[in-house]
Amino acid sequence: MTRLQDWVARQAEGRPDAPAIVFGPERVSYGALEQVSNQLARALIARGCRRGDRVALLVPKSPRAIAAMLGVLKADCAYTPVDLRNPPARVERVLEALQPRVVVATGAARELLAALHRDHRLGRAAIAWLEAEACDLPFPVAFTLADVGRSEATPVASRNGEDDLAHILFTSGSTGVPKGVTITHANVRHFVEWAVRYFGMGPDDRVSGHSPLHFDLSTFDVYGAFAAGATLYPVAPELNLLPHKVAELIRQAELTQWFSVPSILLHMAQGDAVRPNDFPALRRLLWCGEAFPTRGLIHWMTRLPHVTFTNLYGPTEATIASSYYRVPACPTSDREAVPIGTGCEGEELLVLDERLDPVARGGIGDLYIRGVGLSPGYWCDPEKTRAAFVPNPHDPSDRLYRTGDLARVDEQGRIVLVGRADSQIKIRGYRIELGEIEAALHALDALCESAVVPVATDGFGEPALACVYVPHRGAEVAPAALRQRLAELLPPYMLPTRWKRLERLPLNPNGKVDRRALRDLLAAP
Repeated sequence: MTRLQDWVARQAEGRPDAPAIVFGPERVSYGALEQVSNQLARALIARGCRRGDRVALLVPKSPRAIAAMLGVLKADCAYTPVDLRNPPARVERVLEALQPRVVVATGAARELLAALHRDHRLGRAAIAWLEAEACDLPFPVAFTLADVGRSEATPVASRNGEDDLAHILFTSGSTGVPKGVTITHANVRHFVEWAVRYFGMGPDDRVSGHSPLHFDLSTFDVYGAFAAGATLYPVAPELNLLPHKVAELIRQAELTQWFSVPSILLHMAQGDAVRPNDFPALRRLLWCGEAFPTRGLIHWMTRLPHVTFTNLYGPTEATIASSYYRVPACPTSDREAVPIGTGCEGEELLVLDERLDPVARGGIGDLYIRGVGLSPGYWCDPEKTRAAFVPNPHDPSDRLYRTGDLARVDEQGRIVLVGRADSQIKIRGYRIELGEIEAALHALDALCESAVVPVATDGFGEPALACVYVPHRGAEVAPAALRQRLAELLPPYMLPTRWKRLERLPLNPNGKVDRRALRDLLAAP
């Protein structure tokens, strides 16, 4: 039996002085990480935390936050990292659903905590204040950083097992109420052990930690690094606005693995931050979370011929990723589709029709996932769980998760995403897949980024197609010229009728294109 905290304990036992985390000037060894997480676990247990309790983390990405995650697991509890940029009302909804025994916080959360306390939104949770200075906010303090330092550093006799919850990650709900996706130790272990073997990760690896801790991609950054005995390099969030700084970090840290959503890779391409044959230590580049336009992939692959490129796919409900596709060679055309590939070990992707029967090869259907990565369900929401995780009609003991994506199986048996089921719209009787329009836009050499969203009109209830685009630096791109180029690739009914140029597409807290913000922007007068 392997639990997530066990990987650090094993590294600390055999290689206590080996570097576990490097964050700017701060360097933490495996031995030190094991010690402080043991101390934090004992402080939580002394405060009354018991197996199955939840602990909310209001701590920015840092070695301290990662030590807190491990400490919570060693105390037999589950953790939830909270995005400190969220408005107090949303954090209140998360805490109300979570009912945490303790809220672990640092000074970075001071304003958020003050707002929650002022509006009586903290509930009965006590605060664990992980700062050297005293907490100056008027709420009960469970323990302080000084109390953690006085706790014993010997290992804790944890009782949680692989089927216990490791963390609960909250995603946006269609009703505006965040959904808590529950993830077990076994869910994470299955993916991490497969990925470490497949990618050949080892103690000499230096791994990026680009994604925020409340986003499921970070789970592989953290625990993949620790399982391999590698060194984790968390990327400060402010670097996302500075593509040349990100490139410099990859060079100076001599990272061997980079994993992120494609957005930052596109910004680095737009800023020409990647030189030919750059990053000589980099071995592999992985992306997940959204489609990487083929033009952007070509930009990277031609500059880094020594790097392997792998597309990973999977929703939060299926733990990090469920399928993979290692790109065998640089695509020869901007319109060449990059598959999401085949299922990771213990997982299977299925393209099914409305009766949950397989769709013929080449046909488009709904994409489902089954296997070891599936979450037990949504926290305290059996109705949403039953709606999203359905029985497999061909095996009543099995479950299927409907991703909401449309896909097809190509001639090689690989899964190719077509787009979102909810992004398929109907205009003048034609069914239009927004992803197909975006794929054509991505093939235009004048554009760095683009997105297509439907917007309401004053007409007969049908939406209008609106395109938001970011041209390459210095390029003068008029909507009329774009429409003319696009007309060479698409039929007239698929051409956007509204166009807006931006300097950068808005991103949500996980680094993906924020399509809701785009719709709001285009709907504004």
